Amino acid sequence: MEGVKHIVAVASGKGGVGKSTVTVNLALAMAAEGYRVGILDADIYGPSQAQMLGVGEGVRPQAAGENRMYPLKAHGLQAMSMAFMVDVREPMVWRGPMVAGAFQQLLSQTQWDDLDFLFIDMPPGTGDIQLTLAQKVPVDGAVIVTTPQDIALLDARKGIEMFRKVNVPVFGVVENMSLHVCSNCGHGEPIFGEGGGERIANEYETRLLGRLPLALSIREQVDGGRPTVVAEPDGEVTATFRDMARQVAEQVQGQGAEGPSISFGD
Repeated sequence: MEGVKHIVAVASGKGGVGKSTVTVNLALAMAAEGYRVGILDADIYGPSQAQMLGVGEGVRPQAAGENRMYPLKAHGLQAMSMAFMVDVREPMVWRGPMVAGAFQQLLSQTQWDDLDFLFIDMPPGTGDIQLTLAQKVPVDGAVIVTTPQDIALLDARKGIEMFRKVNVPVFGVVENMSLHVCSNCGHGEPIFGEGGGERIANEYETRLLGRLPLALSIREQVDGGRPTVVAEPDGEVTATFRDMARQVAEQVQGQGAEGPSISFGD
């Protein structure tokens, strides 16, 4: 992709595991490591990155010549989302081919400005958008987000298998909501189970990039448009995100200066 050196997909296979929260904080953490970073919200039906990045309702991208547009900028990131194109209350009542076409337009018509990393916040599932991404975009690798819960792990496995079928390396697994931390007393309790992320990472011979707590502050920060990496740059959770970002960068660099050579079928 023009203006982009490396592309990392963040996926879950299942909704409700905090994938978008992980994506935006991971992108911000990569930027904090000194890279030029962008984020593409590929969830056409339920885009959330606009609110998470604090982009005001009604803010629209500027044209960059015929059939192209500049990404918006927020917290040092370049960002593009369907939420920048339509009213946030308007449902996208579209069939699969229309959704895939909209995603392809966001990919091909955004004028990214010399990015080192573009993070793609994937929608749940393994459908049209995932297939379009695999066929049209040279993805360097994927990050899988799950919770320790067995039901979430079932879908995380499907996500890993999907990327392997299209020859996209899986950089690792992020175990989100691994420990509930009480905001009053600080007591931690693994309400979704323990060790699920590590088990699935071992099963697929990839790495556990990190564990994240189920904390009220993380939810409040993204809802307020100031994700944790921005709101608490010296906090423990931010340190975890920055460690994950370094691991992703390390794996991309290990593939060679220009990233892997990947070809996809039609």
